[in-house]
Amino acid sequence: MNIVALLSDPAAWASLVTLTALEIVLGIDNVVFLSVATAHLPKDDAARARKIGMALALGFRIALLFAIAWIVSLKDPVATLFGHPLSVKDLILIGGGGFLMYKAVNHIHEELEEEVPAEMARAASAAFSMVVGQIIVIDIVFSLDSIITAVGLAQQVEVMIAAVIIAVGVMYVASGPVSAFVSAHPTTKVLALAFLLLIGVSLVADGMGFHIERGYIYAAMAFSAAVEAVNITAKKRKQRARAEAEARAAGQGEGV
Repeated sequence: MNIVALLSDPAAWASLVTLTALEIVLGIDNVVFLSVATAHLPKDDAARARKIGMALALGFRIALLFAIAWIVSLKDPVATLFGHPLSVKDLILIGGGGFLMYKAVNHIHEELEEEVPAEMARAASAAFSMVVGQIIVIDIVFSLDSIITAVGLAQQVEVMIAAVIIAVGVMYVASGPVSAFVSAHPTTKVLALAFLLLIGVSLVADGMGFHIERGYIYAAMAFSAAVEAVNITAKKRKQRARAEAEARAAGQGEGV
């Protein structure tokens, strides 16, 4: 189908809107991981890592779209575990989910332990390359999941590419504010790590043949985020009230 015919096809536009919305929702996982992975980096390095991560996410997705036949073949069984046939796609999901679970648990452990400045200084030089490497691994996993969904919803590669470009653009715009918010509110980082752990479990379950609807996961994430927003608002109000009380007390003391 040529571009003119595609642009005048209502079905193509409907596919684009639907697929773009779905890709944006699926991209939430990517944004959460980017926010957590870059949290320990200096501000400039964190911004650069997010740009690299989003560029890689876009590149991987477009490359996979041009390898649709190969993507379909990834569903063919290549191994068996406990009587359940596993495809290459399943193995990638299990590996990626396991990696996410490891990173989430490891970061939670770091949050609970006291930071050692000397160790942080020694790790600073290698931190950026390690973060980019982790982003590459997770981008591959999320890209595979995203493109398999896209292939099932749209027929034209052009529509898929347009949806992916729009979705990655939205992800890039959202990644900055989300990362800044996580850095400014340490408690939300633990919540984000819990989300990553949950996402990792769902990927491993999918690879093992136990599908968990993403809608349940996103609903739990939204509810937890809403509760955390209430906690942050309440904390700010208490801090403001305390500051005003201290200011009044100081003023009365000077008056005496």
